[in-house]
Amino acid sequence: MIRARRLTLLASLMLSGIATAPAIAELPRLLPVPAQMREGEGSFQITSTTPIRVPANDAAAHNAAERFADLVARSRGFRPRIETGADANNAISFRRAKTGAAESYTLDVTGKGAEIAAGDDAGLLYGAVTLWQAMTQDQAAGPVAVAAMHIADTPRFQWRGLMLDSARHFQSPAYVRQLIDWMAVNKLNRLHWHLVDDQGWRIEIPKYPRLTEISAWRVPAGAPGAPPLPKVGGFYTQAEIREIVAYAAARGVMIVPEIEMPGHALAAIRAYPALGMGVPIPPGTESDWGVFPWLYNVDDATFGFLEDVLTDVMALFPSPYIHIGGDEAVKDQWKSSPTMQAKMKALGISSEDAMQGWFMHRIDDFLTKHGRKPIGWDEILEGGASPHATITSWRGIEGAVTAAKSGHDAILSPAPILYFDNRQGFGPLEPPGRGHLSDLRSVYDFNPEPEGLSAAEQQHILGLQGNLFTEHVRTEERAQWQQFPRGSAVAEIGWSPVASHDFASFMDRLVPQMARMGRLGLKPAISALTVTAKTDYAPGDKAARVTLESQSGFPIHYTLDGSAVTPRAPVYKDGLSLPVGTRLRAGTAWRGGMMPGAIDIGLDASFLRRRTDEQLASCANKVVLSLEDDAPAQGERAHFLTDILQPCWLYVDAPVGGATRIAIDVGQLPFNFQIGKDRDAIHFRAPATPAGEVEVRAGSCEGERIAVLPLAPAVGNPEVTRLIAPIAPRNGKANLCITYTAKDVEPLWAIKQVELIP
Repeated sequence: MIRARRLTLLASLMLSGIATAPAIAELPRLLPVPAQMREGEGSFQITSTTPIRVPANDAAAHNAAERFADLVARSRGFRPRIETGADANNAISFRRAKTGAAESYTLDVTGKGAEIAAGDDAGLLYGAVTLWQAMTQDQAAGPVAVAAMHIADTPRFQWRGLMLDSARHFQSPAYVRQLIDWMAVNKLNRLHWHLVDDQGWRIEIPKYPRLTEISAWRVPAGAPGAPPLPKVGGFYTQAEIREIVAYAAARGVMIVPEIEMPGHALAAIRAYPALGMGVPIPPGTESDWGVFPWLYNVDDATFGFLEDVLTDVMALFPSPYIHIGGDEAVKDQWKSSPTMQAKMKALGISSEDAMQGWFMHRIDDFLTKHGRKPIGWDEILEGGASPHATITSWRGIEGAVTAAKSGHDAILSPAPILYFDNRQGFGPLEPPGRGHLSDLRSVYDFNPEPEGLSAAEQQHILGLQGNLFTEHVRTEERAQWQQFPRGSAVAEIGWSPVASHDFASFMDRLVPQMARMGRLGLKPAISALTVTAKTDYAPGDKAARVTLESQSGFPIHYTLDGSAVTPRAPVYKDGLSLPVGTRLRAGTAWRGGMMPGAIDIGLDASFLRRRTDEQLASCANKVVLSLEDDAPAQGERAHFLTDILQPCWLYVDAPVGGATRIAIDVGQLPFNFQIGKDRDAIHFRAPATPAGEVEVRAGSCEGERIAVLPLAPAVGNPEVTRLIAPIAPRNGKANLCITYTAKDVEPLWAIKQVELIP
């Protein structure tokens, strides 16, 4: 069995002895890489007695100095004192100067001091971040020598953002502040905060208390017969939001709130049914995932409600932008409503899409009158977007292209590549989420400059953001795993000149960046560093072929005698032929130390004849999700990689020869998905017993049935059950198709592991 070390990068660096001072003349490894950087002569020693000097009566400069001092205190263990004055000798000084575009800055380090200059407040902050990064190339505490250098830096795009969905799963105010810290030290400047959706309403609106009394809470769905899970939820008071907004502003991060409409409205309608179309809401619907059909109606009272909410939102968030959603508005309830059809006829509107356009225009007019700019997902283009609207392009980049050609500003946030609920790898460490692979390199290689736009149209592309929707991201630990280091890749492609983009260089600079962010509380994903092993084994062979991979591009070192892997161990090249019974240990190395994500494998017969759900293939790849088990209520739960529209798994080249039995670990999940008519297209073979059976077929999914495993023993167990049954004798290897029989989609059965037993 693979045993991977789940350590933070910081812990790994400290344990591996990498915390040594860089050479004095070495330029620092900065992320994002600056637009211009050149080496100077000598270095500047920064100690606890080195003062920070700021101009008198410059509150923003003082704030930048405070942020810098705080970062130094948290990473090197001392806090420089802040003084008023212009003398830069033997000091770190901030000053105002014309440095070019918004957010630009210069940093000059000489043997006599360090000077940060900028024309605006954000530039001062970013200059401070860069100097802090230069001071934290290692993880030692105390004084540090910073190499002399000159940096002239400016961002490539003005919008460099992340989106946090707090509606599906609530994150604490402390976590949101941590996220802002992590964004700030990557020069990310926009936090799109998804505060309301079908599953939850997270913002306090005093005039409408039921929004948070009722719709900030829900009981998670469970499979039939499973013990109920505890209620989950929460909301942000207005006082908490004001504090978070101020905290973000002090760190150069603008928070853009999102209030969804006209769809994704179930939470509001749960609290105040008069806002909807009068269609009853079955109990527990708020714990489903997917695209819901409940929409706001278009009564004047409903617009009054939305304007009241937006009035409070505008009072809390000074951002010039307010996101109003507009995506995935299934209009079946509008189509079937005589009242809505009469309203459309009276308005001279011929389609429901155009009716949504009318709806969004009315909200747009309200925001515009209050001096705000509406943002909507790219669906709002279909109903005729207001000329004031900015577009968030999520269904690929086409929405941004259409928007730019039509004179709208646009933000690139295409699924699946910039949707951080997608997985970063296939291995035992990956948390639940969507099944599509969006690894670190794929994010880094994304091009935020769509082809086919003129220079003038390209100016409408404001930038990009990575979105984290949290349907399947239950915990804050998982949220940060999903957000970083991919968020750092977004930061670099959003800030740095395209000519400087190089993944190998990025990885070299990412390691110290994640280490210093570890001092700020981050536990990032180690997916890119983890070693994965693929085995090819034929029954009866005395050896197995093993292929090792790592996304990082760092060298992989390995041992075969059970000893610990070090940088002195052999370097893996192009495959290994290893005797059955070998203990293989392997990990990646960086600058003389070992990285987290090492593996420790015993290549015995059991391991070679076993595949986890992460290693099995999906038969159809329709909607593949990694879903968390609904039990136990407390503690670790299994998660299962499955296709909810066609639960079917392929064990390719399974070594069936000599196997007499097959063991399959299964779990049952609630089918809590709002997928409309797609549910009717899910079909199963008829069960032979009331509980159904797992079926194993050889060659193809229509091939010979070689094993049947009744599900009855698993029915009463809400956790994982191991089923074992005889398997028809076969020789050599075979492709195995594994499905189950059922009368209905409820419950959804899923496979955790398959093992062929000699």
